[in-house]
Amino acid sequence: MSGFVLNKKVGDYVSDWNHRQAYVRVYDPRGFEFEITIENLLYILENANSIKGKGLEGEFIYGWDGKDLVLLPVESPDYKEISKYNEILHERNYIKSKHLIPGAIYRTKDNQEFVYMGRFDYWGTKWIRSEDINRDGHYANVNKGKHYYFAHKTTDYQNKEYLYLLALKSLGERIIEAVTDECVDDYAAMFDLLESNSHYSPYDESKDEYIIYDKDRFTEKVKRGGDSWLYGTSILIEDNKDSRAEVKRENRESENYMIVVKDRVPSRWGSGYDTNERILYRGSLEEIWVKFKPRYRNKYLTNGRLHENGDTY
Repeated sequence: MSGFVLNKKVGDYVSDWNHRQAYVRVYDPRGFEFEITIENLLYILENANSIKGKGLEGEFIYGWDGKDLVLLPVESPDYKEISKYNEILHERNYIKSKHLIPGAIYRTKDNQEFVYMGRFDYWGTKWIRSEDINRDGHYANVNKGKHYYFAHKTTDYQNKEYLYLLALKSLGERIIEAVTDECVDDYAAMFDLLESNSHYSPYDESKDEYIIYDKDRFTEKVKRGGDSWLYGTSILIEDNKDSRAEVKRENRESENYMIVVKDRVPSRWGSGYDTNERILYRGSLEEIWVKFKPRYRNKYLTNGRLHENGDTY
């Protein structure tokens, strides 16, 4: 509809506006008013004219951007994109599996764009509880059958690239449009990332690799990541995952360190377990390195790709 006016006085408040206010009042021609954000106002003025004494030119619709009410000009590119998206939804001409092209971009019913990667086994996990109090439970791989893989590239908190996956057992009504029918230029690079994903190729414990820290690297890691009498740096002292120990400063004033392990004991409350800290050795970091050869564990997928680097901070 049309006839919207910025800051029209309809009540007993002061209606003048200045740039320091967080919201702008807008008058609806049906006799009520509402507020929009400064960002919404700037967007309106990019796509419509505001005539003094007459209000905003053109037609508008109401919408939402998160929790904020927005006023959207029908001449704006966003409105045209939304209108096209709604037309596709109402036509219900959903993409069928036989029409999928590896490397092409598709739009989902949630209005997200993904590259179709192909149809592959999808691997998940289930937790297996250990009956041994001294051993952790573990996750077992579960093949959930063939899925259609869609993905787009993103980055993690360390700014490292990875694939955000959408894996579908069946397409149903999820894929509504082909955005492109040609393979994207970086499909090969995306597939390389996919091959390092544990849903595509599961973790294989038999490929675990135990690597002894270089002495300088071990010293650097302890001092940078755990040089405290309260907190320690986790290491392994044997070639098995259950040989976890911690290296930490003996006390606040000491220059010596100690290596400790946490033994599990039955809980005094009758279920579960508690942990008791046991000191294996006291000495300098060099002495600990010589005596225990601290190491870390690299994990690999079934296809041989590195899944997890154990030498991290």
